[in-house]
Amino acid sequence: MDALDLARWQFGITTIYHFLFVPLTIGLSVIVAVLQTAWHRTGKVEYLQATRFFGKLFLINFAMGVVTGIVQEFQFGMNWSTYSTFVGDVFGAPLAMEALLAFFLESTFIGLWIFGWDKLPRRVHLATIWAAAIGSNLSAYFILAANAWMRHPVGFEVDEARGRAHLTDIGAVLTNQQAISTYVHVVSAAFVVAGLFVVAVSAYRLLRAPEERALFRRTLRLGLAVTAVAGAIVAVSGDNQAKLMAEYEPMKLASAEALWETEAPAGFSIVAIGDLDAGRNIVDIEVPYVLSFLATGSINGEVEGIHELQARFQEQFGPGDYRPNIPVLYWSFRLMIALGLAGVGIGVVGLWLTRGSRLPQRRWMYKVAMLGLPAALAANIFGWVLTEMGRQPWTVVGELLTAASVSPGVSLGEVAFSLSVFTALYGVLAVVEVRLLHRYVKAGPAHVMPATADNERVPAFIY
Repeated sequence: MDALDLARWQFGITTIYHFLFVPLTIGLSVIVAVLQTAWHRTGKVEYLQATRFFGKLFLINFAMGVVTGIVQEFQFGMNWSTYSTFVGDVFGAPLAMEALLAFFLESTFIGLWIFGWDKLPRRVHLATIWAAAIGSNLSAYFILAANAWMRHPVGFEVDEARGRAHLTDIGAVLTNQQAISTYVHVVSAAFVVAGLFVVAVSAYRLLRAPEERALFRRTLRLGLAVTAVAGAIVAVSGDNQAKLMAEYEPMKLASAEALWETEAPAGFSIVAIGDLDAGRNIVDIEVPYVLSFLATGSINGEVEGIHELQARFQEQFGPGDYRPNIPVLYWSFRLMIALGLAGVGIGVVGLWLTRGSRLPQRRWMYKVAMLGLPAALAANIFGWVLTEMGRQPWTVVGELLTAASVSPGVSLGEVAFSLSVFTALYGVLAVVEVRLLHRYVKAGPAHVMPATADNERVPAFIY
């Protein structure tokens, strides 16, 4: 093991940990805004209680996301200085837009929303949470545009003498096909997570405090609806992602299917047992034609195999192994799909079971609903593992290898020390996050706003 291996582990661990909070922030900000809008339009106290209750959970998650996100910036200078030198001019524009426009908008209006309950007019206060939600979703776009550039670099030229990529067209970076498709896919998946978070919390409260039925039946239905609609968008955008993968990252697609030889038509592998890394499968159950359709839009389309792609890349880029970790990609792809479908299935079935004024009578149904949240979070994580590890051995596809991106002066011991520190810090933060969320979910909405029939008097948040 060398510094490169540990640097990759560190970046993977901290990024995955950070992304546990990101989708919830993106989706829950909009859900809280919808709940406050419902209170503003109807005057029903249940919507106000729900806004206060889920708003507090949103703020805990937002704060933790900000703290863990800061570490990402440190790592570029610590372990990936060569990479930072290469991409800095290109990344500077979208990341500056994210910090100066989107994050500024988000954080400023969150502050106004927190402290403006009894100080701002109701319409103005409602506008602040919508502005924060818009800022959160804008922030995601700028960051994903930078990430998409690594998989499909556009709008730049390379200064070979200085080893830097220079931005020539910011419009091309921001309208990159990969950026737009990835944004739709990631944000819709974030709403699946947020919807199932609301479902899980509502199911927990309905089990624990049936007297809160009037409030949490509404939020349960809202979470289920968000999950079902967002799940449909995830499926459509995922189909588009597969076609872009076939066009711009064919090795990732072939590796995710453990497809060693070019096939036309190509079937989708449901499960393969054997040595995936060597192409020796003892059992391979597949659905005919599906992979061809996912990759090309035609059931008879040709999908390139790993052997052919490896030979082509060696001819194009020189000697080397251009295959990512095939078993990791293969199983990440399937776990992403399976866990994502399980979460979305809870949303669809739950909407049917709660139609009219119904609520499930069996306790196990509420417990199953609560399991949808970890399933959706895991699906998001496996999706990012597929995306980022599938790009290997490149940090910037076709331009910069991962092995050439690490800081040249960083030793194995230094990376091991920082990895240990960050892992310990994130362990502490995990305990804090879980305890805070559990404490306030267990306390229920009465903690932030006692039930009252007086909709005009809005007591201040308890912080």
